[in-house]
Amino acid sequence: MPELPEVETVRRGLNRLVKGATIAGIDVYWPKIINNDLASFKQRLKNQTIETVDRRGKYLLFRFSAGLTMVSHLRMEGNYSVMPKDTGRTKHTHVVFHLTDDRDLLYNDTRKFGRMTLVPTGEEMTVGGLKTMGPEPIASELTIDYLTAVFQKSKKMIKPLLLDQSKIAGIGNIYADEVLWMSKIHPMRPANLLTDDEIAELRQNIIDEMALAIKGHGTTVHSFSNAFGETGQFQNHLHVYGREGEPCERCGTLIEKIKVAQRGTHFCPHEQQL
Repeated sequence: MPELPEVETVRRGLNRLVKGATIAGIDVYWPKIINNDLASFKQRLKNQTIETVDRRGKYLLFRFSAGLTMVSHLRMEGNYSVMPKDTGRTKHTHVVFHLTDDRDLLYNDTRKFGRMTLVPTGEEMTVGGLKTMGPEPIASELTIDYLTAVFQKSKKMIKPLLLDQSKIAGIGNIYADEVLWMSKIHPMRPANLLTDDEIAELRQNIIDEMALAIKGHGTTVHSFSNAFGETGQFQNHLHVYGREGEPCERCGTLIEKIKVAQRGTHFCPHEQQL
């Protein structure tokens, strides 16, 4: 699933490609992707202009003229691309936004899990997980006081807590493994047992890692690509995720992979002791 850095990379690419573009019409080939009445969705967006594309957590927010916002969640393998009119559709293209400048904005999704919801601007935070989403992993929002309060209240293992979007927005499996390795914290450690120093270090590592991953245009492990069709580059800088059986960069101990809360989890058994 694309995590925050990947979704932010897509957002930036879309703004470069389609900001200011106007919708001439829409074809939908897999109606379940649209959470609205399909005819209404098409009619309301026709002749509307994409004013900008914002992001909250892992959600893209397409801001249209006439006070409309389309909330788009890519789920496991959704992605957007822009092609000359009527040239780019494949069997995995499920929504095509035809633009008035003879280009198409294509939504492609191998597994068809992505969803789009059109709402009046101002009501987007009522959609899905947006209504309960935690702070963004940036210094101004993810404060030490907030994180300390969240951890002290929970006996939950730290990794699934990091994945809980109602606690922190945008962290997924890859970056949870990475920041826990960087902080030398075992993924099964109860959150309320972390010390103040560990919380402060983990917070800083979350902020730094997400910023670096965005700078690296996200991580491509299976199928992620940005709006230009380019893969991310940050997979070349991963320390632990996907490296089971390889030596830890710090101590040389072989990285192990276990299941934590049903998620594949990578860690160093020497440096991240329970």
